[in-house]
Amino acid sequence: MQITPPQLSDRTARQVVVRPVLGESPLRAQAAAAQLTLPYNPALKSDDIELIVGEANAWLETAGLKVAIRYDSAAMLHRRHGGQNELLGRAVGVKNDRHPIVFDATGGLGRDAFVLADLGCRVTLCEQTPALAWLLQDAILCAQVSRHEAVRDAAGRMTVHAGNSEAQSLGAATVIYIDPMFPERKKAAAVKKEAMMLQYLSASNDGGESLMDWASQQAVDRIVVKRPVKAPVLGERKASFSLSGKSVRFDVFVRHAQAGE
Repeated sequence: MQITPPQLSDRTARQVVVRPVLGESPLRAQAAAAQLTLPYNPALKSDDIELIVGEANAWLETAGLKVAIRYDSAAMLHRRHGGQNELLGRAVGVKNDRHPIVFDATGGLGRDAFVLADLGCRVTLCEQTPALAWLLQDAILCAQVSRHEAVRDAAGRMTVHAGNSEAQSLGAATVIYIDPMFPERKKAAAVKKEAMMLQYLSASNDGGESLMDWASQQAVDRIVVKRPVKAPVLGERKASFSLSGKSVRFDVFVRHAQAGE
């Protein structure tokens, strides 16, 4: 079944309902619904986006799309050794003796944040969609008891804040990381299911422009923006430098150079 994603110009956030996993205790699902002040629906199926909460797992599901966050999954364990990780680390300024404190202004599924935490950075993820912020926190708690020591260590360096990034305190963060919705592709089939779910959840239409404006006013050492490799620089600003992989590019805006740079 082909699903056409919403267009940036007419996107409105979809309703999220919480339901338990069939045959499992509903207590955790009920607690999540109460915490998030979301509708609780124990029925089997809904036309809304569902936050499905089991006794030991949780995921988002709608219209044939299912998205879970597992930092100790085989895919994530494989990704820990991927070449893109090196680019991301270089972009935020990771060195043998330097592990910046990162504010991830677009939490999403938290995969890049996990990579940065695995590289030794302390990362605060900010996610404005309450259900997704809850799922991120749940994934981090699960990762903190993983049988993989490296996963436990990385999860211990991750913190989640729910809400608008522009209203949050940066604390001691020295880097702001922005991974906005990628520009619309001409072929809907090219949109990955995870990205499509994020599009359904988000009502934002500006593609990261306002976040970049906000980030530019903050007292940090650098701002890093993730873009498709052939996309224009966000906001048509001039990056200090860019690091490109096969499909993505990291545009780096250096504000205050550190010693040795």
